[in-house]
Amino acid sequence: MEKNLEFPDLLRLIDERSTAFRAVVAAAPGLDAQVPTCPGWTLFDLVKHLGGGDRFWAAIVGAGSADAPPAEAVAGRAALEVPQEREALLAWLDASTQLLLGALRAAGPESGCWTWWPASQSPQTAGGTARHRVQETAVHTYDAQLAGGSPQPLPVELALDGVEEFLFTVCATPSAWPHKPTAFDFHAAEGRSWRLTVDGDGARITRIPAPTAATGEDSDAAGASVHGTASELVLYLYDRIQADSLHVDGDAGLLDLLRAWEPEEK
Repeated sequence: MEKNLEFPDLLRLIDERSTAFRAVVAAAPGLDAQVPTCPGWTLFDLVKHLGGGDRFWAAIVGAGSADAPPAEAVAGRAALEVPQEREALLAWLDASTQLLLGALRAAGPESGCWTWWPASQSPQTAGGTARHRVQETAVHTYDAQLAGGSPQPLPVELALDGVEEFLFTVCATPSAWPHKPTAFDFHAAEGRSWRLTVDGDGARITRIPAPTAATGEDSDAAGASVHGTASELVLYLYDRIQADSLHVDGDAGLLDLLRAWEPEEK
């Protein structure tokens, strides 16, 4: 069974995606370019959001275990001020990312910290935070690329981890599924698969064997099965592309129910 990315790999990917993000912004005609996947936002807004998030999570990780976001992190986000000029703004973003990476390195992967996902299958640790932050940085890099007219697929190693990270962090919950019990399978073309089972006990995720030409797929096991590259699956889960960009077996209407579901407890 494939292992999750190691902590040093997560830190490397945060740095790499932030660097790619800054390169897109540096090459853009202007900071007022609209971001299609973030309605109402410009590139400037996206830079502020990403850098502010880096600083917010750096403060959270640095504060250690907590039952709520530390006051320092909340105050810092509320009072966030950023440079208006592009070169200074990009330097600020770079510094923001380095603050996050420094906090993560100092804490180590097992150090506890507050997160917004206590009821999920992801740990409330610096390692869990780094894993999620990789995906946020990667998806926002895609957003920036789209605003510049040249969107690129997410790197494969990042995207493969990202499918599972999204399911574990965002979908897993003890809240009861309000519809008939079912399962959703997600199959990455690169050879990994996951099952999201939903019923009265909530939603939980397991890794499953990827279908092959020899074994095929048990179409009765899941209400809906989604096939695509790992990058496409991540972008679909983050609502950057629609289901019709993927191959769906089974009842595609179930995906609409899953998208609309708002569990009471997370």
